[in-house]
Amino acid sequence: MPVVRWGEQTFPLHGNETVLDALLRNGVSVSYACKSGSCGSCMLQAREGTVPARAQAGLKDSWKAQGYFLACVCVPEADLAAAPLGAEARIRATIISLGNLSPSVKQVLVRRDVASDIRPGQYIAIIRPDGLARSYSVAGLPEEDVLEFHVRLIPNGRMSGWLHNDACVGDRVTTLGPSGECFYVPGNEDQPLLLAGTGTGLAPLWGVLRDALRCGHRGPIHVFHGAVHQGGLYLCDELRSLTQTHEHVTYTPVLLTGDPIPGTEIGAIDKVILGRFPKLAGWRAYLAGDPDIVRSLKMQLFLAGAGSRDILADAFLHSAD
Repeated sequence: MPVVRWGEQTFPLHGNETVLDALLRNGVSVSYACKSGSCGSCMLQAREGTVPARAQAGLKDSWKAQGYFLACVCVPEADLAAAPLGAEARIRATIISLGNLSPSVKQVLVRRDVASDIRPGQYIAIIRPDGLARSYSVAGLPEEDVLEFHVRLIPNGRMSGWLHNDACVGDRVTTLGPSGECFYVPGNEDQPLLLAGTGTGLAPLWGVLRDALRCGHRGPIHVFHGAVHQGGLYLCDELRSLTQTHEHVTYTPVLLTGDPIPGTEIGAIDKVILGRFPKLAGWRAYLAGDPDIVRSLKMQLFLAGAGSRDILADAFLHSAD
């Protein structure tokens, strides 16, 4: 039976137990959120032992080389010595702005103490002083001095409730990341782009869109943002403004239900997209938002001709607690 060593303590792993579950079961305080390998909040460092490949999926090569891994999906086949991340991975930051994008979405701007290579569309874990961690996609441009996040208020959400109601400008937090591969890569500037998301899945798409334009992307860019009702849409004016200054950009807000509104489609976002673009061979797609919708869209876009390597997606998952 493999064991996980944490400092001077040793904990046997039960069955296919993950490193995170073993540590939590034994009272070790470890940051985590989604418990599915998506958010990066539970990242640790292996000091000894072999880390399964799945536990390092999506991490940059330099982090893999240092033994960083996601504890929530790490099921070691042999003994593993784990430790908290060093200071080089956790960067302190200051909240510098808290503004409303809609009644339920807060724009949070933070400035990190140390600059690092971050691409719009990747995600960063924000860790409160009490250790609570949640991950949010980066919506800002790489040359901007701050990180921009869009935080939806979730009922009983501990982090979103704090950022919406209690956090103040000047509060200090810790950041971890970036992680994720849903970002624009220059090199095929004439390729059609499809950016589709629901809710605050717009955040990474907003970053990817502006990054693509900054890099001189010439091909058509189609942005679809879905919400259940009108109040779930935001940045509408900003997106429409971009379509006025960039003829190759189109923006389509999509509402699941309701009466028809000029300039807005009614229906499921996947049906709206595929009804307009039934053949997507040669396209690159960026997807974000509700995990069920993202999974369905990935399959449907693939069946419509988009290559699997050209479908980049980060589903949003609520915290496990």
